[in-house]
Amino acid sequence: MATLLCFHAHPDDESIATGGLMTIAKRDGHQVVLVVATRGEQGEPEPGVLNDGEPLWERRVVETHQAAEIMGLDRVEFLGYEDSGMIGEPTNENPLCFWQADVEEASQRLAAILREVDADVLTIYDSHGGYGHPDHIQVHRVGKRAAEIAGVDRVFQSTMNRDRIMKQMAENASLFENEVEGELEGETAEQMRRRAEAADRGEFGSPEAVITHAVDVAHVVDVKKAAMAAHRSQIGPDSFFFKMPDEVFAAAFGTEWFIALESSRAEGEPFGTSLFA
Repeated sequence: MATLLCFHAHPDDESIATGGLMTIAKRDGHQVVLVVATRGEQGEPEPGVLNDGEPLWERRVVETHQAAEIMGLDRVEFLGYEDSGMIGEPTNENPLCFWQADVEEASQRLAAILREVDADVLTIYDSHGGYGHPDHIQVHRVGKRAAEIAGVDRVFQSTMNRDRIMKQMAENASLFENEVEGELEGETAEQMRRRAEAADRGEFGSPEAVITHAVDVAHVVDVKKAAMAAHRSQIGPDSFFFKMPDEVFAAAFGTEWFIALESSRAEGEPFGTSLFA
């Protein structure tokens, strides 16, 4: 059996992007390790979740371990950097944030873990971090370099299938518009607007033509949903994620998409279905 290490930017990213992959890998007998670059200090907490005086980052660390337990992960590590916030925010200038981290130094930190667990497969993000978040872009840079240092050959970039997203948004346009314009408020609605606009501009996810692997996680989408729900400070029960009809949620999150680093898929060639093959 092999060791899978998934490298993510913030708590909850792991459940949304690779929760199905990690769950299936563990059930198949592989060792599964999660490394998170930051503790999500810049997240927008759901009202009423935090106790008086409780720092958000403490709750998000607890939530990450809860989600990991739901998915059955073997180990969780935090790389020790602070959340940089969205692109263009003043928090991007924080000298302790991940965006400001020296890539070589951060890569050495991650490489040490890769060596320690004898990782066979590493997941990072695509070169623009899926939707341009500074910490996601840095995960790509640091993860790629760490793999070189540690000698990990099987590196896969987690992404979203832009073509499928646009199709699903068109098919569920009324649901999307109603949630954003009427029923959702604050950070969740703003994130959805940004991502919809980014998808329209071709800046969200990756075109299907460059994606090499599609991992079917539909049979564990309930576990993935439960892991997402563990991040209660960020994804409340009234969030758009959980107000989707089950079939829409399964369509949106039942496949996890990856681009093999330094590889391509010929036109007409089927997607790879396993990162371990």
